[in-house]
Amino acid sequence: MPASFRRAAILGTGLIGGSFALALREHSPGTVVVGWDKEHVLRHARERGAIHEGVADLSRAVAGADLVFLALPVGHIIEALPEVARCAPPEALVTDAASTKRAVCAAAAESYAAQSPLFLGGHPMAGKEISGIAAAEAGLFRGAKYVLIREPGEADSAAANDVRVEKFAALLRRFEAEPVWLRADAHDRAAAIVSHLPQLLAVALAGVVRGQTDETGLPVILAARGLRDALRLAGSPYTVWRDIILTNSDNLERALDQLIQALEQLRSELRTRALEEEFAAAGELYKILRDLG
Repeated sequence: MPASFRRAAILGTGLIGGSFALALREHSPGTVVVGWDKEHVLRHARERGAIHEGVADLSRAVAGADLVFLALPVGHIIEALPEVARCAPPEALVTDAASTKRAVCAAAAESYAAQSPLFLGGHPMAGKEISGIAAAEAGLFRGAKYVLIREPGEADSAAANDVRVEKFAALLRRFEAEPVWLRADAHDRAAAIVSHLPQLLAVALAGVVRGQTDETGLPVILAARGLRDALRLAGSPYTVWRDIILTNSDNLERALDQLIQALEQLRSELRTRALEEEFAAAGELYKILRDLG
């Protein structure tokens, strides 16, 4: 197994960055973990044991780091990439956890050259409906797919076979995550269906329920676990999703069109036996997802 990273700079110590830091502390105890965030967040991250030290200045945070992990909103990652490229050591690996990849990887291509740190796009397919360091946990990535970005023609490139990439993939396996290589456009199409569309569906369903609730509290006061489970994602704040939606709106528009067509189809089948087939097909997909863990 490749040796671990010596010093990791975690830019953004909320749910994902904090969980990554906690996983580092657990599975790579020799790594010094430095956090960069707002002071009150860094204070909480230190109290949680996620980081060894917190730094308010970005250039100081990445100086001397051989791993830089960007766990910020998409727009903030794009803004930070040039400064990270200037300030991080050229031998460092810079990677991100953004939920969309095309915009981030395109921005990185402009800032990261041969003499710069190596950039590797990434996205852990894990999370919660609540954000912040308080919700972080070392086991967040356990059993999750972790997408790493490789574009066509890169399979035999020096970067693809770089020891830093091998070290990072090995680190993810120590976290019990499963690295999966995809193109940026393929990732964004897939994420629109399995991640971003469910979020918007939860928001829409919550709107319907809220709009139909009267002054007595009906129908909400009758809701049981089924509705709560269906609306779990509705608890995720817009601040988390704004940049994701803006940088994947084309794929989301297509996904929403398909969802609207599916709802129209269900409406047309309400009084027919065809609805039974829809339930059966949905049940089969649920079984596949359940078996995936």
